[in-house]
Amino acid sequence: MSKPLMAKATAVWLVDNTTLTFKQVADFCGLHELEVQGIADGDVATGVKGFDPVANNQLDPFEIERGQADPLYKLKLKFNAAAVGEEKRRGPRYTPLSKRQDRPAAILWLVKFHPELSDGAVGKLVGTTKPTIQAIRERTHWNINNIQPIDPVALGLCKQSELDAAVQAAARKKAAEGSVMSDDERRKLVSTEQSLGMAPEARLPSGFEVFGEDGGDDKRSAADFSDADSFFNLPDNDADDDEGDDDPRR
Repeated sequence: MSKPLMAKATAVWLVDNTTLTFKQVADFCGLHELEVQGIADGDVATGVKGFDPVANNQLDPFEIERGQADPLYKLKLKFNAAAVGEEKRRGPRYTPLSKRQDRPAAILWLVKFHPELSDGAVGKLVGTTKPTIQAIRERTHWNINNIQPIDPVALGLCKQSELDAAVQAAARKKAAEGSVMSDDERRKLVSTEQSLGMAPEARLPSGFEVFGEDGGDDKRSAADFSDADSFFNLPDNDADDDEGDDDPRR
């Protein structure tokens, strides 16, 4: 622990029962020096009962004696074996009871708009369990028909900075793995080098590719069909024959 329990009450006791400087008391209790001066003047913590840190096994009497003898000495909190590792304890995010009913809507929003987030990342953001996330992903949740996706930041379940950090971490992970899920994620998650190395997209062949060089024996180019009148100004052999029959010289 970095500061004693009931820090302000402890500061009141130290101001009333010792000759420690305001700075020494402030450093020990985690307060501002002016706040400690306000306690001494009676402007701050009015009516607060002093909390004896010596009687409550938080401060050794030798520390007080040494601090009173040396104004530059910093008091040290008494070692408590039960408090070892207390600050490093980690667990699931606590969600107030009034907001727990909003978690399915937040999960659905994250699953819909940020599919790159893993179940663990979603669970850390909104403080839920993996079975619940999986049920919403697979749309097997008991109330899935009544759930509307809502931004968890708007619901107050997480901060925007936390959401941005989770999305960026997921993007870096996907980019490192080189996996592509959709066109949007391809632009977001795949690097330029990987994108250039991908196979070209399939496209439909043009008419000239089918009926031209690859279509058979017809080797004519598009220029051969550029003149539409050529289709209609064809030689009329039958007309020549008819004109020959009407020749009076025959």
